Amino acid sequence: MDIHKWAEKAMLMDDEAWNRHANPWSVYSRFTTLPLISLAFWSREWIDIYSVLLIALSFLWVWVNPRLFSVPKSTNNWASMGTFGERIYLNRHNQEIPIHHLKTCRVLQSLSAIGLPFFVYGLYALDIGILILGNLWIMIFKAWFVDRMVWLYMEMKESNP
Repeated sequence: MDIHKWAEKAMLMDDEAWNRHANPWSVYSRFTTLPLISLAFWSREWIDIYSVLLIALSFLWVWVNPRLFSVPKSTNNWASMGTFGERIYLNRHNQEIPIHHLKTCRVLQSLSAIGLPFFVYGLYALDIGILILGNLWIMIFKAWFVDRMVWLYMEMKESNP
């Protein structure tokens, strides 16, 4: 199974959640997710076992975020179009998307994944420099991926509304 489709199912992303997630506040606040998860795991150093509560809350934020904000009044913005493009990308097994987007998305996701070992090691070793590197690496390539989703949406809306 595609990890993206799995994540969408695990997040219970129905049409209403996707419509709300198209709100720019939802998209931009989503970039707090990785730092919050980092802080929650790092808190084990300060509050020991009670860090489990912060870890759970940080993962709850991942689930709540797409549902927290209202449907946007306008979707003529980068964040909303990125969300629409992501939906198109997730539906790529049912609706063909241009190969140049598919290749670029795979490259960006692979580059983003390179940051994961730094992220995990930084949390494990409590190495703030490595953790920041992992966070930034993943977030930069995720933002680039969202930007590619905007391109995908703009191209696909013209050819297949």
